[in-house]
Amino acid sequence: MTQVSIIIPCYNEQNTIALLLHALYDQTYPRANIQVVIADGCSTDRTREVVAQFQRENPEMAIHLVENLERSIPSGLNAALDAATGEIIVRLDAHSVPARDYVERCVSGLQNHLGDNVGGVWEIQPGGATFTARAIAAAAAHPLGVGDARYRYSDQPGLVDTVPFGSFFAEMLNRVGRYDPTLLSNEDYELNTRIRLQGGKVYFDPAIRSVYFARSTLSSLARQYFRYGYWKLRMLKRYPATLRWRQALPPVFTASLLILMLAAVFLPLARWLLLLELGTYFMILAAGSIPVARKKRDLRFIIGVPLAIVVMHVAWGTGFLWSLIKSAVES
Repeated sequence: MTQVSIIIPCYNEQNTIALLLHALYDQTYPRANIQVVIADGCSTDRTREVVAQFQRENPEMAIHLVENLERSIPSGLNAALDAATGEIIVRLDAHSVPARDYVERCVSGLQNHLGDNVGGVWEIQPGGATFTARAIAAAAAHPLGVGDARYRYSDQPGLVDTVPFGSFFAEMLNRVGRYDPTLLSNEDYELNTRIRLQGGKVYFDPAIRSVYFARSTLSSLARQYFRYGYWKLRMLKRYPATLRWRQALPPVFTASLLILMLAAVFLPLARWLLLLELGTYFMILAAGSIPVARKKRDLRFIIGVPLAIVVMHVAWGTGFLWSLIKSAVES
């Protein structure tokens, strides 16, 4: 049976790390052939204590805790890879919970040559018990929030640009290179870009499923998407051909709002254009949230989902534009 190493970057995940470890313990893939490598970025909560307790209670599962002194996701992944011994690498996050057959399906997809990176669906779940957390989770799985990112909602398998987390043969990673430590976000997309540019394939299998816990507050959501936008521009400077429409719209939209708001101080026409743009935008978001409200039987989602999507779009666009300005100043 092929040996599998599961690599997990981790920082202050005391609330979810045990859920992940129990899910890995219950995998249908033989436990004796699974190695878990957790790269901890100097957590200040009880994360390490929770991991140690799980190790004591389940000594038959191989768990290795390594230091990630640089405290970034790509540096943590690379530190975990240094300790990984498996022929196959499966990447997960500490705030995710894979389905019982997750590892088995990843291994099968790789061994059947479906792709050089094989991944699946994120089932977005609320990161908290509040209505805001539930609205954020709904927005993070909505096409109006994430565009054509198939791994958020699709049930159609096939070749794609990227998948969340992913699984690889270790030999392939050594050939194309590991995670880029200079990109503090978008590290998965950048790795998948290198795989595709070197003739490899990224395969999406909707039967491979994991729960992903979304942010629980609008402020944390804004920080997350600002970071996404900021580092997306840095990646696009290297690979401009990878730009997709879903990535271009937020900065264009945000820039248009800024321009029209400034112009509206002096030009009445700009005020009307601003009202028209915002009115159309919010009507589209409200209409798109009606099926969510109907499904969840809660009319508040007609307001909550658009609000979360606005935060996602504007934060992503602002991060992208700020990165563009900084790049221009630096050059």
